[in-house]
Amino acid sequence: MIRTLTACLLTLSALPAMAQTAPAPAPAPVPSATPAKPLPRVALTTSAGVITVEVDNVHAPISGGNFLRYVDQKRLDGAPFYRVVKVQDHFGFVQFGVNGAPGKVLPPIKHEPTTVTGIKHTDFTLSTPRRAPGTARGDFTILLGDQPSFDADPSKPGDNLGFAAFAHVVDGKDVVLKIFDAPNSPTATLTGGYFKGEIPAAQVKILTARRVAN
Repeated sequence: MIRTLTACLLTLSALPAMAQTAPAPAPAPVPSATPAKPLPRVALTTSAGVITVEVDNVHAPISGGNFLRYVDQKRLDGAPFYRVVKVQDHFGFVQFGVNGAPGKVLPPIKHEPTTVTGIKHTDFTLSTPRRAPGTARGDFTILLGDQPSFDADPSKPGDNLGFAAFAHVVDGKDVVLKIFDAPNSPTATLTGGYFKGEIPAAQVKILTARRVAN
């Protein structure tokens, strides 16, 4: 089941599979020290309630900084939660973001694997879906359940760089679960006919995404 879920995240845009030749970076220490100043927090005010996330732009400066750019430039305002992948109760992910909307997408960012940041894919972690390493843009996932298969694993063959975790939900977990547990349409798909069975029957949208004080 976990392998299937990983494959689901990789097919975000239903484009060719990830590159198979990227080398794995050397392991880095797990974050152990609290940053000198509080990490930035963002309130995602959605049509289902407010989700507050804490962005670790200290250990994941590229991925965290990318998310904050989308927030600060108000590019996530109006963005939908357009995909929900359910493997079992409290295990899967919800996905939101600009989804290729013209005028909303910023250039792709360099990939930050978990072996570099030390931020693992645990319950209520935010991560960046991608195809090949270095293709992530303005789409984000919130994981339900611990999912170590999304972490980089240098022992695996081919593309073993995983995904880039950069934040955690600190408030509004009930809202995330409300989105996750809501019914999916049995027939709806995204453009091109992809992700049948993974599209919410009633779409939740982000009304505003703003930084908030800790």
